[in-house]
Amino acid sequence: MGTPRPSNAELVDAALDHLDRLYVFPEAAAAAGAAVRELERSGALADVDEPEFCTRLTAELQARTRDKHLRVRKRQSDENAGRSQEEVVAALIARFRSDNWGIAKVERLAGNIGLIDLRMIVDASLAGPAIAAAMELVSRTDALVFDLRACLGGSPNGVQSWISHLMPDDETQLSSVVEREGASTRQYWTLADVPGPRYLDRDVVVVTSGATFSGAEQFAYDLQAIGRATIVGETTGGGAHPTRFIPISDTIEITVPFARAVNPITGTNWEGVGVVPDLAVEAGDAMQAALDEARRRNGERAGAPV
Repeated sequence: MGTPRPSNAELVDAALDHLDRLYVFPEAAAAAGAAVRELERSGALADVDEPEFCTRLTAELQARTRDKHLRVRKRQSDENAGRSQEEVVAALIARFRSDNWGIAKVERLAGNIGLIDLRMIVDASLAGPAIAAAMELVSRTDALVFDLRACLGGSPNGVQSWISHLMPDDETQLSSVVEREGASTRQYWTLADVPGPRYLDRDVVVVTSGATFSGAEQFAYDLQAIGRATIVGETTGGGAHPTRFIPISDTIEITVPFARAVNPITGTNWEGVGVVPDLAVEAGDAMQAALDEARRRNGERAGAPV
């Protein structure tokens, strides 16, 4: 016989234990936990199936915290059952490689506009050569557009590498990652050396959608904060908290944000509010608007009529 499925009450206990122990804001964890206990006492979690249990618990947690990274959901790691840690890492790297390290497309468009379509921001220790190659291909363009409309996140190290190619030196601080109650802080600065050409003294435009999330939002937010890029499109999803994925049963996990991003210029981040574009345009029209903006700026730079 297999292991009996935990009761919903046991699942609530496990989820709240991890929330109380790890969540980046202890007071918010306590308030959210109290709200879940009240929901449990009402009977709303007692006799529902797993999908409905996850939906109701997630809704209550997010309603109290406005944190889109805080979720209870079906476990995402079933495909790794029986694999060693080395095998899991190897499979992840193979997936990143097959996805070209998150770089879906690099083009030179009319008007000498470069375009880089990013779907994932992969850690620079893996994606460094691909980042350098992409930047080489656009290095002689007059303006550069990054399409992040379908980019769901990525690594802070990857964000650091991409932005470093757009800045002249190592003197610009980007968003830091601060763990619970300031237990530790990881600062990110632009890099002194980059594996490829820097893209300087030309305009950069970043295209966003409501689906743009997490590390992709950091990319847009940091560039906007330092005044290096114009953001065109929709307000992004609003997820700024690094997260751990913790099983609470064989089939369900809780994702618990254990840290938060802090930008040194704004003193805050994009959690719950998203990155607000400089030029608000529906996602389907945002690429054309971004290209028009890049070409307009090129015209202004060249002194030509626009």
